[in-house]
Amino acid sequence: MRSRLPWGLASLSGVLYFAGFAGFDQFYLSWICLVPLFWALEGATRRRAIGLGLWMGFVTNAGGYYWLVGMLRDFSGFPTPLCVLFTAILCLYQGGVFAVFSYLVVRGRERLPLMAVAPLSMVLVEFAYPLLFPSYTANSQHVFPIVLQIADILGPLGPTALIVTVNAALYEVLRARRAGAPWPRRDPAIAVAALGATLAYGAVRIGQVEAVMRAAPKVQIGVAQSNMGIYQKWESPREGLRRHRDLSKALQDQGVDLLIWPESAYVYRIPDEERNLKARVLGKRLRTPLLFGAVMERRNRLFNTAVMLNEGGDVTGTYDKTYLLAFGEYLPFGETLPILYDWSPNSGRFTPGSSLEPVRFGPYRLSVLICYEDILARFTRSAVRHARPHLLVNMTNDAWFGDTNEPGIHLALATLRAIEHRRYLVRATNTGVSAFVDPVGRVYAHGPTFEMAKLRAKVGMIRTTTIYERIGDLLGWTAVLGMAFVLHRTRRSRS
Repeated sequence: MRSRLPWGLASLSGVLYFAGFAGFDQFYLSWICLVPLFWALEGATRRRAIGLGLWMGFVTNAGGYYWLVGMLRDFSGFPTPLCVLFTAILCLYQGGVFAVFSYLVVRGRERLPLMAVAPLSMVLVEFAYPLLFPSYTANSQHVFPIVLQIADILGPLGPTALIVTVNAALYEVLRARRAGAPWPRRDPAIAVAALGATLAYGAVRIGQVEAVMRAAPKVQIGVAQSNMGIYQKWESPREGLRRHRDLSKALQDQGVDLLIWPESAYVYRIPDEERNLKARVLGKRLRTPLLFGAVMERRNRLFNTAVMLNEGGDVTGTYDKTYLLAFGEYLPFGETLPILYDWSPNSGRFTPGSSLEPVRFGPYRLSVLICYEDILARFTRSAVRHARPHLLVNMTNDAWFGDTNEPGIHLALATLRAIEHRRYLVRATNTGVSAFVDPVGRVYAHGPTFEMAKLRAKVGMIRTTTIYERIGDLLGWTAVLGMAFVLHRTRRSRS
């Protein structure tokens, strides 16, 4: 193969991957996006495979996260060239997923056909590779939720394996055609059978879950989206509080059982010992229970907290964010080297929470996921197993990313949590996209971005246990063991 062609093919795969992913939503491209990469890897050495995969990963991350440079420039205070450098480093690191994937494909094909080694490799890297912005190939199908229903058994890795299997089958067909070989039967048959079984399961499961949804007790929830900019909310806290109260009063007049405000909606620091916030937060007009985001102060430490108030303003429960966002809410090694905070003055200095206890609303338990915790599948599973909630609530603030497709990406990534645990998911965001997601993964109510908005919808309070909740990422561990066996066999054969 000509020396430049593989790099062009890897670039094409990178473009197809991010174009098919959440945010661009051409979901059908995900079913073919790896075909050019497989072509580029044909006959490649292991080292070349790593390079091709890394380049594909860089292209797809640079295209998919095009807003990173602007976000860093606006909120870090660093000059644009430095922000470009940081973004390039991050895209290379995130792109390492495909470098490892490509290496494993080339190495594994010494013992296994592509149809086996490709999904095995992708499941392994999506399970084990640590990402700053975690995502799965499965997230591309958020607009085609019937294929995602297997996530209540296999988690996000199940749909990923299916998508990669179809890509591998298509490549094998094209390779045979290019070589003038007979049309392969086994690989397309496997892919069609896997896809057909997944669609059949999805159709049946959707009907079953909809029956549970109809029978579940309903709660009317109102979400207030104040549309306060990152700096504006801190510079004009009274205006932010006024907006939240006005939106909430309108929702209260329409009739709601619970109000929800976004992450850090109330920016004044709340001492831990203060147990009634009627005057501070609800004011004179609100008399509806409220779940809102705030900054809590305990023992001279700051926490990103969700606070539940009853109609009288009494604090009935709190949850402190557990997974803090690096560089936004804390600086790695910042406690050891405090000077780092002088170099990055816009970085927060929060302390992570240590409890997954639910907040309670009447007879119901709510698991709150703050900021990007709702895109962390394993963390959400831990929270659900511990809290046994009836409802998932995400409160976040995506104003950091400006008027880009990031808020849509965040919502798309979060929808899988509703499927994995068959719970309703309510998202309250500062600038959008606030939304209601049903246990099938369908967004049935949502607001605009960068506009003040109020949302009101009914949710079912469901208590169930899915297979994924019980077994977790068993598919991921199976991929680890399977690939370890394959690599051991290839090493023995080479020796």
